[in-house]
Amino acid sequence: MKERSFLSIKIILVLSLFVSLLSGCGAPNIKDTYPLESVNRDGNATSYVYRAEGKGVPEVAGELMAAQTPDQSSPENVERMFLVYGDDYYHLQQDPQKPADTLIEIDSKEYVQRNYDSSFLQGYLTAVLIGNLFDSMGGGSYRGYTSKDVYKPAQGTYKKPTSRDKKVAPPLTVDRSGKITRRGQDSVGKGGGLFQRNPAPSGDRGTIKRGESGGGLFDSPKKSYTKPKTRRGSGKITRRGRR
Repeated sequence: MKERSFLSIKIILVLSLFVSLLSGCGAPNIKDTYPLESVNRDGNATSYVYRAEGKGVPEVAGELMAAQTPDQSSPENVERMFLVYGDDYYHLQQDPQKPADTLIEIDSKEYVQRNYDSSFLQGYLTAVLIGNLFDSMGGGSYRGYTSKDVYKPAQGTYKKPTSRDKKVAPPLTVDRSGKITRRGQDSVGKGGGLFQRNPAPSGDRGTIKRGESGGGLFDSPKKSYTKPKTRRGSGKITRRGRR
């Protein structure tokens, strides 16, 4: 009974650790805090715009960074900031029509590649990241949702979100609940997190070998017997009746 109780405690501790690891990975989850205002979808190229009423750009950026440290962040600015979480690009913009509000635009990597002006991003993202983004694609003239009527996106148009759009929109709250990423996605974040996408290969691959020691599941059975020894001798056969 004591052994079973000890095993149950160990299982509970492992599950608790597992849940805590889940809550600390991925991009910040903001869905329940700010309403979804506009959507632009064209295949994998997606852009979702949320509104933070009565909050300035630096304040919203601080909330997001407190919930989850970004891979990259631009210098603090009251009009515009960028935060990068893996393949998600958070473009924070002061609303020209309502300067007290901040528009949070979450663009996928494909959307940035196909639509943004690479020269515009030079003031906010590192040269290495921009080079990787526009290595094989030229991009467009887009400069963010607040200027979409002047610098229009090359693909797709913005529209009011439907019920389906709201269901598939990326989560966006500051409740510190993380996002579990799917297998096969590109790398994200720093360090070797448990749920890091595409972890760096270690070069070690498992192999199955037969006939070697170690007690492997697929090892050939060991020979537990020895060949019996025999003695060589010569017998003498006599016929009956002979002396």
